[in-house]
Amino acid sequence: MDTIKNDEYFKGRGSQINTHNKFFKHRYTAEHLEGLDEAFLVNADTQIIESHPKKIISRSDSPDLRYMQSINPYQGCEHGCIYCYARNAHEYWGYSAGLDFERKIIVKRNCADLLERAFNTKGYEPSTIMLSGNTDCYQPIERKLKLTQGLLKVFLKYQHPVSIISKNSLILRDIPILNQLAERQLVHVAVTINSLNEELRQKMEPRTVTAKGRLQLIKQLTETGIPVMLMCAPIIPGLNSDEMPALIEAAAEQGATAASFTIVRLNGAISELFKDWIYKAFPDRAEKVLHGIASCHGGKLNDSQFGRRMRGEGQLAESIHQLFKLAVAKFMGENKLPRLRTDLFTPVSGKQLDLF
Repeated sequence: MDTIKNDEYFKGRGSQINTHNKFFKHRYTAEHLEGLDEAFLVNADTQIIESHPKKIISRSDSPDLRYMQSINPYQGCEHGCIYCYARNAHEYWGYSAGLDFERKIIVKRNCADLLERAFNTKGYEPSTIMLSGNTDCYQPIERKLKLTQGLLKVFLKYQHPVSIISKNSLILRDIPILNQLAERQLVHVAVTINSLNEELRQKMEPRTVTAKGRLQLIKQLTETGIPVMLMCAPIIPGLNSDEMPALIEAAAEQGATAASFTIVRLNGAISELFKDWIYKAFPDRAEKVLHGIASCHGGKLNDSQFGRRMRGEGQLAESIHQLFKLAVAKFMGENKLPRLRTDLFTPVSGKQLDLF
């Protein structure tokens, strides 16, 4: 099988198929190239789907993410990262984890109002909230809808700590708000970079900012006093695992003071999507990459074991951990971000809340 050519891709998409939704009894298949089912396999435009949740803060009781709170103004993501664990969540909405995840974006326009209500709930105790725990809060549609910006204004109004993770330079638009939060020790930003190889980035994360652009993002954020961490995620054995020291060095040079990483895991539909992608994009090393991933997860691509699922285990995983530790010690020293404050949190009065 030859390396996939640009004109064989659905332009600007990571996944090239719509995987079967495990909640559906029936599935679509392309029995004939000229058939009616052809419509399900075209590269359709991105659709915006409205959602009207009653709550906006999600809380995790996972041992791997203990006590984490997060907000996801968007479900689905145009970035199209082939490895994204959030793809599986799209099946709960009745869509595929494949192409549907990238082109059917669920938006929560009332997220800022819901956050303000939550902050004024009797007995609410402030603790850091992450934007986003699932899909990127600064994905392309944010430029138009500004839902993340609206949430940041609420965090600032109530002086509530927030942690942001993104790979999009659109975050620079909100520097005036982020600066005010940073002055009060109320914000961290994690910038995700997992490769300096532009060819790999284009295939693996088709609608994201280049690594060079993300390094520039780190520089611009840190120069204005906003603490930044590098997120090397995910590390994929045999594909980008050897780049970790260079990534950490490059991020440190631009002002990042901390770093973290996860080892890729291919749960649910992600396994089928990733295998389809790796055999098309890098057929010469597909078997090696898949074997390396499995060796970090008890011999399987699909790994739900707490503790191992994000960090991996075994000889190969341990070598990745050691490489990370050595690089951080050399280029970042203490590997720390300033602690975010919760003592500044100020809810509004009951009378003001009645205005909602």
